Amino acid sequence: MALALALASLATTARAADEEIQVYIDDMLAKGAFGLDVHVNDVPRGRGANVDYLGEQASQGRLRVTPEWAYGLTKTIELGAYLPLMTFDDRGHGEIGGVKGRLKFIAPHDADDPFFWGVNFELGQVRRDLDINPWNAELKGIAGYRSGPWTFSGNLNIDWAVSGPAKGPASYQLATMVTRKFGEDFDLGFESYNGLGDAERFGRLGENDQQLFLIMDKSLGKWDLNLGVGTGYGRPEDHLILKAIIGVPIG
Repeated sequence: MALALALASLATTARAADEEIQVYIDDMLAKGAFGLDVHVNDVPRGRGANVDYLGEQASQGRLRVTPEWAYGLTKTIELGAYLPLMTFDDRGHGEIGGVKGRLKFIAPHDADDPFFWGVNFELGQVRRDLDINPWNAELKGIAGYRSGPWTFSGNLNIDWAVSGPAKGPASYQLATMVTRKFGEDFDLGFESYNGLGDAERFGRLGENDQQLFLIMDKSLGKWDLNLGVGTGYGRPEDHLILKAIIGVPIG
């Protein structure tokens, strides 16, 4: 155990296995409405044995499947629950990895207002092989702009351990997205996820996880489908990441 803690403290900013790869915009459920998005993330070519601490699950061949349940509490506040966080290894063996809840606020704005902003807070518990600290929280700042068929959005993510043996300082990530709409129900664009380090080692991009995705979003009747293919650079890197968000019509 002491060796595991030492490795964690020497490693670059540790991150939990991704159950959600998404840049938040101003989409909100109507008051009283229910929603369900299913996140499916696969790493065909990952880090293998290159892990941050003893006992961590390697990303190579890992499949994450996470239903995200949501409820529109008010016009500006949405509740969500990632339940359950499911992980499948390269042999198809599946386990429940934890649970997470969220609270999202989007500031009121008119439909023709090009600017939007909001915040999202998440709190969750995961197994030790996904994060050496079982309880973690994230505060996400959301800001964006629309111009004709273009949408630009950025999220500043601040992550910290609530409890665990290797808490350390909070870590920071900047996630950005640019998309262009083609027709009524098809969008194409890019997403970038850039680890900025923590308060003690801020801005060392080459020492932190960086990812770039080509994404598409398509409406299929009442269903929504978001697909992405990405690659990692910096350190540690996953060389090929596939992601999907399936919007399931419920309620």
